[in-house]
Amino acid sequence: MHLFYTPDLKNETYRLSEEESKHCVRVLRLTEGDTLYLVDGKGLFCEAIITTAHPKACELRITDRKVNYGERNFHLTMAVAPTKNIDRYEWFLEKATEIGIDRIIPLQSRYSERKEIKHERLEKVMVSAIKQSIKAYLPDLNPILTFQQFIKIPFNGQKFIAHCNDGAKILLGDALTKGADVLIAIGPEGDFSTEEVEAAIGDGFIPISLGDARLRTETAALVACVTVNLKNQ
Repeated sequence: MHLFYTPDLKNETYRLSEEESKHCVRVLRLTEGDTLYLVDGKGLFCEAIITTAHPKACELRITDRKVNYGERNFHLTMAVAPTKNIDRYEWFLEKATEIGIDRIIPLQSRYSERKEIKHERLEKVMVSAIKQSIKAYLPDLNPILTFQQFIKIPFNGQKFIAHCNDGAKILLGDALTKGADVLIAIGPEGDFSTEEVEAAIGDGFIPISLGDARLRTETAALVACVTVNLKNQ
């Protein structure tokens, strides 16, 4: 299945961008009459046929539309501190998008070693991941937020903060309610500070553990993502 990301898809005909046209015609060697598939990142999944196989302006005609394709009955938001090595963060975004996530909030906390991200680059990683996993929804990628900004965001669902500090914690799998919207905070390599954990608890977050092992930021985030998705199978 050849899947293309077309966020401006509205009409019954569509012209691929020059970059995508070249990929379609020159790389995939598709031609007139061949079938391909389009997603707009907002739940629309379309089947289309090629009417003009031009390497700079490939023309398509939509033959079938499905709305809310792959929609789930819960939403997962994860606030994850960008790692010092950004490749690890990109790895998390790729895998979480393939598994299932709705919103990512890059988080700057007290011990963060990275305080900026390249939004466009990270979004390209996620676009590639929805093509790979045949998903019609592209996760929302927020601008980077400070921890204080983040914990004040209104959220109607279960809110969790994972940390390795002392104190009472519950295993994430035991705390989850099937079908509920979920927000999970994962700290940087140096973890959240005690003060940050206390502030989050004061704003309604439940402290959680992801198991006995001490995990890297991106591993912990992916474990949490998998746990939520398995709970909702």
